[in-house]
Amino acid sequence: MDIFFLGTGAGVPAKLRNVTSIALKLLEERGAVWLFDCGEATQHQILHTSIKPRRIEKIFITHLHGDHIYGLPGLLSSRSFQGGETEVTVYGPKGIEQFLTVTLSVSQTYLKYPLKIVEIEEEVVFEDDQFTVEVRALEHGIPSFGYRIVEKNKPGTLLADKLLEAGVPPGPLYKKIKNGETVTLDNGKTIDPSEFVGPAQKGRIVTILGDTRFCENAVLLAKEADLLVHEATFSKEDAKLAYDYFHSTTHHAAEIATRANVTQLCLTHISSRYDRQASQELVKEACEVFANTIMAEDFKEIHIPAN
Repeated sequence: MDIFFLGTGAGVPAKLRNVTSIALKLLEERGAVWLFDCGEATQHQILHTSIKPRRIEKIFITHLHGDHIYGLPGLLSSRSFQGGETEVTVYGPKGIEQFLTVTLSVSQTYLKYPLKIVEIEEEVVFEDDQFTVEVRALEHGIPSFGYRIVEKNKPGTLLADKLLEAGVPPGPLYKKIKNGETVTLDNGKTIDPSEFVGPAQKGRIVTILGDTRFCENAVLLAKEADLLVHEATFSKEDAKLAYDYFHSTTHHAAEIATRANVTQLCLTHISSRYDRQASQELVKEACEVFANTIMAEDFKEIHIPAN
């Protein structure tokens, strides 16, 4: 599981940072990529990476401001010409369906794959046997949401040597035991799976928030996360400006990380007023409150190891 930043700026594209888009690479887990927001030129950014558009399975939009969605029609269109044939699901606030339907219709864009659009509310918007994705409303000038991606716990390691000692031959029974099923051998002996499977492997948690002021829902979404990606559009000195424009400062993001007891905080959605050197000062500000803070940069990748 890896987070890859395709755009980390705020509002408009800048020389150092394109507008917002984040890829959650789940290549080992499900051979897929999930995209969070798709600002203008996201597909251009992808050209400089190893990400294959045909691997994009889901796109989660936090809110409908242009710097988070203007790249979406182009990316969906180009995917048809880049080997994409499998279904894509786009999740976003009310209005995302109208935006895509009108844009694709007026431009007479034909997609060679099924497109599913889900307009979200505060709920679990996706769940399968591997992941759940929970959504909560944040505090912004228009409806804006945060996403909590939870990997489900995995069964522990099968203790094959111990099974052999117990007289269980390798075969289909091993899978049943690993899945937690009690099995009975031909000789009548019952095998309790808890005795032959190691501790469960705890799933990872990633929280990706849209634009927001400091709010309680951010804490709930980030609780115990391995990684929190939080906007820090402004420095701590510009708290009033951040509030007026429905954004957060470095200290706001760090306070959320502290209260939620996350493992690592990554700052993104950085105003173009901050150059590369100033961005490092933003990290230092956040570290005053939450020590394990890093700065997102375009094309930066963060590996999230298994627990």
